[in-house]
Amino acid sequence: MTAAAPPFRTGSQSIPTSRTVSAGPGPGSDGSPVLLRDPRVRGVPWRDLLPTTRWEVARELLLGLPWLAGSLYLAWEGLLVPALACSFFLFVAGIRQAHGGMHYSLGLPRAATEWAMFGLSLTLLGSMHAVQVTHLRHHARSLEEDDDEGFTARMGALGSILAGPLFTARIMTGAMRRGTRAQRRWIVAELAATVAICGVAVFARPLPLLEYHVAAMAIGHCLTGFFLVWLVHHDCDRYREVARTLRGLKALPFMHMMFHLEHHLFPAVPTVHLPELARRLDEAAPELREQEAF
Repeated sequence: MTAAAPPFRTGSQSIPTSRTVSAGPGPGSDGSPVLLRDPRVRGVPWRDLLPTTRWEVARELLLGLPWLAGSLYLAWEGLLVPALACSFFLFVAGIRQAHGGMHYSLGLPRAATEWAMFGLSLTLLGSMHAVQVTHLRHHARSLEEDDDEGFTARMGALGSILAGPLFTARIMTGAMRRGTRAQRRWIVAELAATVAICGVAVFARPLPLLEYHVAAMAIGHCLTGFFLVWLVHHDCDRYREVARTLRGLKALPFMHMMFHLEHHLFPAVPTVHLPELARRLDEAAPELREQEAF
């Protein structure tokens, strides 16, 4: 089974580091970041990493289920701290799955991918199609003033946490303003379903597990601007150090989503193959590894 991949556009999908460049300090004539003009990076093979096996697809689609079951069971038993830990990993797994859907790299047909993102929206209680609109714009205009997803990267760590509700609101309004008609239909449907689920949790009491899940996912959304944006983009800029990476044991809690520099360079590569892409990039340009998030 093969993932449907968007075309690789060098002008909007790359990330620089200050020690790699041999082509000068500024962007290319097409506005591209400097790193992509490094012949070592341009020569890294990546197209063979696009296909996904049936097992990889199945594992990706089922990634969040154990964490969902664990969070609800522990919450039912009154074990709030371990329940929240499971909810954290559920949220990370869901974002990883949705992120693959946004780039159509889940290994599913396009129509099935759209419905998968709808299902993930019901689980995470938001609109993954809205995030798709702003995320793809983030790749095209990373860290520009009109990058709705990247604005928390220009804040301090605490500021990016406190801006959590604003981050979510900006994603939704930006997506409704910039999305296609089809995308807006998905967004409206996902937000309507989210409001309905939250309404049931608030007004159809007692439903303690649903109340817990709604609260846990709300916390997750409010922390997204810190964990998934600020952490991998702080102190970066569009043309040079536009993103960071996170390797080794530090990457495990984020389920390999923090190979973010690698992802910006080759966004069509599925998440499951980012570790191999990172290895190839390390061989070609070892100094890229120094661009770690922390």
